[in-house]
Amino acid sequence: MTTAVASPFRFFDLQVLRTRRLTPSLVRVTFGGPELREFRSRGLDQSLSLFLPHPGQEQPVVPVELGDGWWQAWRELPDGVRAVMRSYTLRGLRTDAAGLTTEVDIDFVLHGVEGGGGVAAGPASRWAARAAAGDRVLLLGPAVADNRAIRFRPPEGTDLILLWADETALPATAAVLEALPSGTPVRAWLEVPHTGDVHDLTTAAEAEITWFVRDGLGAAPDVPMALDSIRQEQLPPAARPYVWIAGESSGVKALRRHFVDERGTDRRRVTFVGYWRRGLTEEQLREQGE
Repeated sequence: MTTAVASPFRFFDLQVLRTRRLTPSLVRVTFGGPELREFRSRGLDQSLSLFLPHPGQEQPVVPVELGDGWWQAWRELPDGVRAVMRSYTLRGLRTDAAGLTTEVDIDFVLHGVEGGGGVAAGPASRWAARAAAGDRVLLLGPAVADNRAIRFRPPEGTDLILLWADETALPATAAVLEALPSGTPVRAWLEVPHTGDVHDLTTAAEAEITWFVRDGLGAAPDVPMALDSIRQEQLPPAARPYVWIAGESSGVKALRRHFVDERGTDRRRVTFVGYWRRGLTEEQLREQGE
């Protein structure tokens, strides 16, 4: 296989180094490999594409040449053979003394695996649940630290950060909170499937975090559990907030309407990202976007 740079992104051939169960719904998989020396990222909500093998395959099946035409060549591989492609967020990375990346962490939501959130288990959840050291994957990620796959970009003059996320955007939220400067005012509303998913998040920011738990309610509802609480939140009259909303698409849209239409927040100060859509696979979402 020939890996090629698609600046500012490239393919990285990686192996699982270790796994760690974080909560009932989240497992952290740490990846490594010599090619990571070329991986560059500022973190935050850095988006990645991960290519996973099907059960019985030793490594993900991708086109031999990963050049400019890789996407169409990958699509033309037989169903059930071509690698499963899923979008994830970088949770963390580690570097050596020379500043070169040695490990990256990706947190997987275990949808449908051991009660992971009331959603049927997909191939990525099933892979993550059984992942073991030595398992091979392919990652499409950044070769340039400041790249367009980082969406969290507060405008100049922002004096308040507002965050909403469901469990799929929790890794990105945690990474954002870790990166915020000391004393940054933050209000965050986080929705998770189980009480056991509530955990401490590391931040130097002055963050007020409210958790909402769907225990017994199944999948994420069309209307976020946090919506009423957010509507009642009294923001400082002169505040210049930046709003970052990520998770299931219908919930994201409902919250964007609230901030832009109900509160009158400048839409240039609102970043909204639909990480997934209820009832659709990522393949179906990609087809709709074509």
